[in-house]
This record gives sequence, structure tokens and C-alpha cells, in this order.
Amino acid sequence: MIGLLLLLLLLPAAPARADEPINVRWQPAAPLQGDVALVVVTRLREPSMVEGSVGERPLNFFAYGGGYAAIAGFDLETKPGALRWRIGVVDGKMRPLKAAGAVRVKARKFPVQRLTLPQAMVELDPSTIARVEEEATRLKALYATITPERLWRGRFTRPVAGPEEGTGFGARRIINGLRRSPHAGVDYSAEAGTPVVAANGGKVALVGEMFFPGRLVVIDHGLGLFTLYFHLERVDIEEGERVERGQPIGTVGATGRATGPHLHFAAHLGQARVDPTRLLTLPLRE
Repeated sequence: MIGLLLLLLLLPAAPARADEPINVRWQPAAPLQGDVALVVVTRLREPSMVEGSVGERPLNFFAYGGGYAAIAGFDLETKPGALRWRIGVVDGKMRPLKAAGAVRVKARKFPVQRLTLPQAMVELDPSTIARVEEEATRLKALYATITPERLWRGRFTRPVAGPEEGTGFGARRIINGLRRSPHAGVDYSAEAGTPVVAANGGKVALVGEMFFPGRLVVIDHGLGLFTLYFHLERVDIEEGERVERGQPIGTVGATGRATGPHLHFAAHLGQARVDPTRLLTLPLRE
């Protein structure tokens, strides 16, 4: 990435020729807060490198359908409005080609959940607070890791079977009258022991047990994309293992801070907390 940026700076600026425009397509064209979007770049003649960004977040491209594509993520607390994007290409003849524009992020109406819980479940002692902070730091460092290759293929699949939709993404939680962090995943209601499967291919980046998530699995799908599976009763895979889409990874449970059996399913694109159900609707080819 750094080498490409230096190359673009050193080479003389030259716009794409009229017969060689860079065509950039966003799907969806106007993403919502917490959305993911497919950025497709076509009409490239023998490209050798493609890089770009939207806002302050990098776009990590991969070869796709005769061109290149990247998945862009918009954090659930992204401020609505226009975000500038740019894409740089160095073609087979070492000519730098560039494109830029803006994508408009639309506001999304999130639910508000008002909960009353025993104080023991809300007020944490100092040692537990220290544990929670250490675990959050560990996860944040993991999301900053970018595997330089795409490990997934085709459409993403829901992690548990059943007709019910996942609920609760982005919910603004007010617990005992105090506003808390928004809910960064979706919850699937399911009985304890229900199989949980990988949403797509990837590498198991983390298996562990943490205070809030309980027994958990994090899968690295490459290029900065991670899916998370919380409150598991049992885990059937190991860290470092490669998994395929639909492969069983464990079972639904109620470990960690959970009031009953369910799967908390989440996704991160870098540090952006995105709606994992939006991954399921992206029009992705194999």
C-alpha cells in the first residue's frame, strides 16, 4: 500500500484517456449508517495495482469480474452526509489513473431499548472493569490487522438456521436510566445447542472466553473483514484453522453477559462496526 502511494506521487499526474475511463460503481449507491457497500472498478486496461479510500478508511481491492472490487464499511455512528472517496490505479504501462467523488451516507433509524437490570449486572467492580478494558483493547488490535488476501468467496450465509431475522443492530440501550454503547451486532433467537456455522470462508483469528461476549469465535475473512460469534455454548474449531462457508464452528449458548440462549452475530471492517446482515444481501459472485 505504501509503495503504491509513493509510486503515484512520483509518477507524473496524467488523467485517464477518454477511451480508458475508470468506471466506479457503488452498490448500494446511497449506503445507510452501519451499511456495507460493494465498490466495483471496471474499464481498466491491464491494471497492475489498485488502491483507494473512503473518508479516512482504506479500500482493500481484489480482482473481481474482469475488474476490481472492495467492500466498504460505514460505522453505525458515521455522521450522515457526503464522504469523499478516491481510487488510484497504476496500469500495465505504469501510467497512474485516478478517480474521485463522494458517496452520501444516509441516516438510519435505530431502535431504542430501555432495560431495567439488577445493579449487580450493571455496576462492575474494579477488577472486572480492568478485565473488560483489556479484552476490548485486544479485540480492537485484532480488527486493526489486515490479512492481505481475500479468504472468502461468493455470498455470505446466515450463521444459524431458521426463519427469524436477526434483530437489535445499532439499538441505543438505556439501562437503569443511563445511556450505554449502541448494540453493535444482531441477535438470533435459538435454543441452546443449535449449530452455528461460518458466514463465509476465512481463518479462525480468535477463540476465547470474555466477560461480555462469553465463549466466542472471531473469523478473519481477509482484507480487514471479520465476523464475530458470541455467547457460544461449545466451540468446535481452533485458532489458526481455515474454515469454509457453512462449516459448523460451534453451538448456541448463553455464556458471558446473556439473559438466555441466543447468538450475537457481528461484523467489523477494520474498526467500522457494520450490520452483519448487510453482508448477506451483497450481490457477490463466486
